Amino acid sequence: MRTVLLASLRRNTRRYVAATLAVVIGVGFVIVLNTLTGATRDGLTADAGAPYDAAGLVVVIDDNEQVGPLKEAADDKGVPATAIGYATEPVARHGIQLTDSATISEVPLDPAQRWLELEEGRHPTRPGEALADVNAAKSSQVEVGDVVTVGTGNQVVETTVVGMVDSPPVAGADLWVPWEDLHQLDRSLWVQALTWGGTAELADRVSPGADVRSADDWVASVQAEVSRGVDVIAIMALLFVAISLFVATLVIANTFSILFAQRMRDFALLRCVGVTRRQLRRSVRLEALALGLAASVLGVAFGALAGLGLVRGVGHWWSDMGDASLSPAWILGAVALGTLVTLGAAWLPTRAVTHVTPLAALRPDTGVSVRSSAGLLRMGTAALAIVGGTGLLAVSMESHEPLQMIAGGAAVFVGVLLLGPVLVPALIRVAGRLTGDGPVRRLAAGNAVRNPRRTATTAASLLVGVTLTTAVLTGLDTSRTSIDEEMDASYPLDSTITATTRALPADLSDRVRALDGVADAVGLDGVVARIGDVEVPLVAVAERASVVRGEDDLTVRDGVLRLPWSVTEEELTGQAARSLSRDREVVVRVGDREQTLRVRQGDGWGRAGLVSAATMAGLTETVEPMAVWARARTGADAEDLEGDLAALAGAAGAGTDGGYGNREYVDLQVDILTGAVVGLLAIAIVIALIGIANTLGLSVLERARENALLRAMGLTRQQLRHAMAVEGLLLSLVATVLGTALGVAFAWVGVDVLVSPGVPDAAMTIPLGQLALVVAVAALAGLLACVVPARRAARVTPAAGLAVE
Repeated sequence: MRTVLLASLRRNTRRYVAATLAVVIGVGFVIVLNTLTGATRDGLTADAGAPYDAAGLVVVIDDNEQVGPLKEAADDKGVPATAIGYATEPVARHGIQLTDSATISEVPLDPAQRWLELEEGRHPTRPGEALADVNAAKSSQVEVGDVVTVGTGNQVVETTVVGMVDSPPVAGADLWVPWEDLHQLDRSLWVQALTWGGTAELADRVSPGADVRSADDWVASVQAEVSRGVDVIAIMALLFVAISLFVATLVIANTFSILFAQRMRDFALLRCVGVTRRQLRRSVRLEALALGLAASVLGVAFGALAGLGLVRGVGHWWSDMGDASLSPAWILGAVALGTLVTLGAAWLPTRAVTHVTPLAALRPDTGVSVRSSAGLLRMGTAALAIVGGTGLLAVSMESHEPLQMIAGGAAVFVGVLLLGPVLVPALIRVAGRLTGDGPVRRLAAGNAVRNPRRTATTAASLLVGVTLTTAVLTGLDTSRTSIDEEMDASYPLDSTITATTRALPADLSDRVRALDGVADAVGLDGVVARIGDVEVPLVAVAERASVVRGEDDLTVRDGVLRLPWSVTEEELTGQAARSLSRDREVVVRVGDREQTLRVRQGDGWGRAGLVSAATMAGLTETVEPMAVWARARTGADAEDLEGDLAALAGAAGAGTDGGYGNREYVDLQVDILTGAVVGLLAIAIVIALIGIANTLGLSVLERARENALLRAMGLTRQQLRHAMAVEGLLLSLVATVLGTALGVAFAWVGVDVLVSPGVPDAAMTIPLGQLALVVAVAALAGLLACVVPARRAARVTPAAGLAVE
């Protein structure tokens, strides 16, 4: 049998190419994932312990009120203590806002505590000096020696940039300032921990009940948290590996089924000369084992090279990427996985072929018959799975339980796969009629459904990828629509320029409208009013402005004042704050006029208060330009637009606001997620298309005599190629259309279960353009998959084909 095994491997090497590719891609995917996650984890955790080198202990901070007394005690005892946290504040230079959200952290002044490595300049030595992150400085064009203003309102810190550092990914910041400056920004300051050079007893005495840990334990927990985040991404990616390997299993199983069907006569002859079923079974399984091992080793090599290339490529634009490395455990696991997948895929075809008697092996395979006991069992199981799965999906829509949804979806999909030998050929016959009539098309449709089991398995491999891709695209498109509605409600305006204490230039709205990234802009008139001790610009909103997004048109009823949260929470004091808290009213004064207005709080239009035209007329008869509202052009760069508006606002002594940057960031994340998921699922689709090409290629060998006979009866080479092209097209189109229908149905359930609880009014949207593209690409790929098999079949002359044994 060893001789038979080696001869079989040599003879069928080319026929195993598709199965080998499927395993290589799946195993390579695992190795690439290991390389990327390992390099990412190493890069992110490399400098995690740097801030704690000068301290042996860490005090975990539950409330910012703990920090002040601890810092004072540390200064009294002369022990190091550095706050680990950050404030988020706008940064301006020469009155021009550079960014509306920069992270600011503490830089220690004591040389013994310094851990940031200088790229340029020097370390701060006193309050009023700062370090800037080199990457953040590039985007805002900040240089050593620049004086920047951090914060707004009554919490403003002016500091001079004296050096540049490359902040680590963990505990990084855009700007590093001494504690004397940082604690003044307590409005947005959040402190996670305090490095502590003193004793635990001292910390407990200053802050009773303080959570004091060793620096090593704290660093380990930080590294573990980073690693968990990377591992979660790795686990999510492994789900796509599982999908790819499942599709590969279908391709391999189909390959072995076809090869064993072609070798039935050989197996029958071996049985006739004395080979037992056990020997034959062991031989073909050793064949599968050899294929699996060889393909897995090739997959490891392919994945290692691809992973190394990706790590180096990512390292060019992300300097925090670590070095590429491979885990022996992952390598062994990938090889074992690829081998087991191959053996598992070959198991059922092997059992089927070795249970056939020599005489039965000479008869053709009739596929699945619903009248047989096996066919009835299969159809009954399929019906039970579909009905039970549909019931679980219905229950999940009522209870909003994801686990029930997953179980129900899996059951329905398994039912469809079990129903495949009946469902897929029926759909192919219908599709064949739609393609027209004629001998070539009838031949193609007949060949496609000749072996129902093989046809269903081939279609199933593509069905998996298309179903998941369609479900993901539909779910993400629906989520994007819901997110857009939420963004419209939270940020009704893309960009605003609002006056502070003096009016804006009359032509500012025209200059804003002329910017490249602006689609439209409107100017609003108003006046600077006083509420208590605070000066607030008021603007009159008479009707919905063309630049406003969402359902809220920002108009106000007479006698009502819409105030931003930043004013009501951070600036109002005394009687004005008490009146607002008690009666939801404030007294607004303009010159010698005053009105008591009901207050509605909100955000998204800058620092101005919004009133009706009638209310404004009651406060003043003279209005001036006080605000400009702008709508960004589709695809405009948020940073460029923010910089251009900040330059105009700075020259006018005004402030900027708006949600376009946040909107573009969210859109970018959804785009990245969509691209990543579709890209990962594309691997499964590629494997499926390899399976289609493999099925058609092996059928060329299987039907060599038949094709030769057709050629002898007058079928031309072009007609033969056409028939095989139609066959591949029918397989891919049926799988794609069925997968699209299932994917949309699963997405509908997913939206109801996962999205509706958070967004009650979320309505499912179907990305018709993207789904049409999926169908078109799958159909085109199906045509391309049959090019080589069709050319091979057409090259065989009738005489040579009829001579094939």
